[in-house]
Amino acid sequence: MAAVQEQRRLFEKLRFKFTQRLSRHLNNLFIYLGNDMGDSLTAQELTLPKHTSVHRDLAPYSKLMQWLKSTDISIYSQLTNVYMDSLSKLYEREIRDFFESAKQAMVGRAEKEKRSSRGIESTQDFPTKVLHKVQSTSLLRLDGECNGSDFDFVDSSKFDKVFEQMLNELEPVCFTEQQFCSLFFHLSSDVSNVSTTDHRSLAADYEENILVRTASEEIIFTSEQLLSSQKKEKIINKELKQMMTKMFLALEPELLQFISHFDQIDKFCSMYILVRLSQHVMAPHSADSFVSKIFANCLIHAKRNFDKFVYLQSRLIKESKVSKKSKCGILPFVLHFEEFAKQAGVIFHGSERRNYLDKCYINLVEAMFKAIPRIAVEQNKTPQEVVMMENFHHLYALLSQLKISSLDFLRKEAKQKYSDSLQSYVTRYFGRPLEKLNSFFEGVQAKVAQGVKEEEIGYQLAFSKQELRKVIKEYPGKEVKKGLENLNRKVEKHLCEEENLLQVVWRSMLEEFIRQYKYIQELIERCYPGSMITLDFSIDDILQFFSDIARSH
Repeated sequence: MAAVQEQRRLFEKLRFKFTQRLSRHLNNLFIYLGNDMGDSLTAQELTLPKHTSVHRDLAPYSKLMQWLKSTDISIYSQLTNVYMDSLSKLYEREIRDFFESAKQAMVGRAEKEKRSSRGIESTQDFPTKVLHKVQSTSLLRLDGECNGSDFDFVDSSKFDKVFEQMLNELEPVCFTEQQFCSLFFHLSSDVSNVSTTDHRSLAADYEENILVRTASEEIIFTSEQLLSSQKKEKIINKELKQMMTKMFLALEPELLQFISHFDQIDKFCSMYILVRLSQHVMAPHSADSFVSKIFANCLIHAKRNFDKFVYLQSRLIKESKVSKKSKCGILPFVLHFEEFAKQAGVIFHGSERRNYLDKCYINLVEAMFKAIPRIAVEQNKTPQEVVMMENFHHLYALLSQLKISSLDFLRKEAKQKYSDSLQSYVTRYFGRPLEKLNSFFEGVQAKVAQGVKEEEIGYQLAFSKQELRKVIKEYPGKEVKKGLENLNRKVEKHLCEEENLLQVVWRSMLEEFIRQYKYIQELIERCYPGSMITLDFSIDDILQFFSDIARSH
């Protein structure tokens, strides 16, 4: 018995010495490998250094870490902290350099040439200076100018490409580190196996923890054992999350700062960010991974930016004013909504977040529906009916082109508002070109209402055949055509060239004229039968008048 105890003391002494030597060795190794610079970033290539060499060098010590965890948890914890501290400094430096390189990749080539020729601004602080230079708040500019930067900013497709490249660089680095920590420090995680190692997938490990099969029998855990196992798994996952959070402490702040930076420069960037982050968060392989949680947090921030943008646009539309000294035409926010809708449609094409854009469209279009009638009343250079007619026609055409089912009710409403405004304009400005004839027959209608028979109207002194012929003589075809020419010139002054509605309005006026002509001619035939009294011109003449005037313009 004494010999056994002596052997135990000996083994305990050896274990202690070995633990101390192993601890010092791993401590120094972690610090040394943490100073590994990896692959340096270059201006031509946007890449985040991979540290597979670090993981490869540490892999042989995996079993020893498992042994330490079971024999001396305090030393195991100390080594874990040393590893986290060393790698966190390395990742912080690399991530910041990476995001700085990404900002430089967004800057237009022409601006780079300007800076190099001036030799004033350093490459490092240029994006920050640009941010203060360009503070765009609205895509639907109300001053008639398109939104744009004061420097040669890269096109949106390049931003999308660079941002997607950034996410594709960040994901595997975080995945690989999370997988390594899980295996090396013997923690469990549900992250998928990214590398082509021979380790079993965690899904299979989890299944084996529940159902352990042997050659001769099945051993199924009781519900109590299963709950205990799940509780332990939850604790271990929390430890892994804490490790990843400490090592990649700079990742989320840098990504959020990057998003805010370009959101202030160009609002279209926020839409690209929203779509791309959504794709990565919703990807099947991202489930329960650390980096997907980071992306999800940034996605919330991007969605808030997008919501703020929509709110700001709606408010600017509601508060918009136009010059009272010039013809109104198509309102600036209507024109720029068309540009916005086309580009945003491309950005969100095929995205699972397309419903965000549809809601944005609805908010902006409804704001425009309210703003257009208000502006039509406030300005005094263009008839109210024309302002509404042209702008609602433009919106109707755009909504028809977009072909979005959720906007169908707004498309129909825009069409109705356009049609009503067109009819109001024709009624107001075309009026009754045969005014005295219309007044004459209004008197006839009044007599009929009083009980006079239509065929006896001619016996009324004020409405005799002679009086009718006098009124008709005041409207010879030549004078009617001259009046129509003056009307056409007035209509042409009212309308803007961009919307090209002159022929539409002219056609509506033609139809109104023919309607009035038929009304008068029908009353003549009913009230003065057999009198052979007719107007000085026919419907064919009217058609010719309108056609000649239209061709002359």
